[in-house]
Amino acid sequence: MSSIGGILLVFACVIAGFLMEKGKIAVLLQPSELLIIGGAAIGTVVTANPVHILKRIAAGMISVINGSRYSTERYIDTLQMMFDLLATSRKKGAIAIEADIEDPEQSAIFSRYPKFLADQPARDFVCDTMRMAITGGVGAFDLDQMMELDMEVHHHSASQPGEALTTMADALPGLGIVAAVLGIVVTMGALGGPPEEIGRKVASALVGTFLGILLCYGLVGPLSAKMSKIADEEQSYYSVLRVMMIAFIKGTSPMLAVEMGRRAIPGHVRPNFLEVEKACRERTAEPETEAA
Repeated sequence: MSSIGGILLVFACVIAGFLMEKGKIAVLLQPSELLIIGGAAIGTVVTANPVHILKRIAAGMISVINGSRYSTERYIDTLQMMFDLLATSRKKGAIAIEADIEDPEQSAIFSRYPKFLADQPARDFVCDTMRMAITGGVGAFDLDQMMELDMEVHHHSASQPGEALTTMADALPGLGIVAAVLGIVVTMGALGGPPEEIGRKVASALVGTFLGILLCYGLVGPLSAKMSKIADEEQSYYSVLRVMMIAFIKGTSPMLAVEMGRRAIPGHVRPNFLEVEKACRERTAEPETEAA
């Protein structure tokens, strides 16, 4: 919601400054200029991008409104889930988690973590990697390379909506000039008429340039930047999963693998050691409680 607040602040300050200079809000209300600029901008995005990217742009807008999914609580939940999975594999053998990996939606382990289970790309990233590790014949280095390639492909796909909006933002000032030029053309056709009418048409033309620049730097540009940061946060989340899995595959204990993953978490959402240890101990104690 902070992004929405920032956008509202931009528009509020611009309008407030305009009013302080005795400007009239009605002058800024030019539907024709907004139609030219907004419609042309949307048309450029639709022309330049396939349908799947357009859908991701819409999903990205929703993620901007909802805020980051990767909070401290989400990371603790993920670390707990990975400890549960890795500890089960270490105690009962790799074959014990084969059914969980093959059908995660029916898994007793994954079902305890609905947020992770609902994140299909991350879920597939973990399951596909652990499936290769269980199958055998693939070294830790090769698995690490496969995960890196998978992450690169995913990050490229996640970055495309933000890049599309950046292109749209870059086009907006030019489209504002197009709207202004059309306004001047209309004004030239009205020469000889009442001065008030000519003044309104000139004002309308200038509003076109104003809207193009404002929408570029005050709305679409910040939205594209926010979507790019969300893609980077998602990449960091995958990096944490990668660190834990490759550490375990190399023979590290589940708890130490989780600790290595914790240290790969970005600092502003990184849980402390005691929080993670407590969560993992709770998970270790649950089977005993259920058995009792």
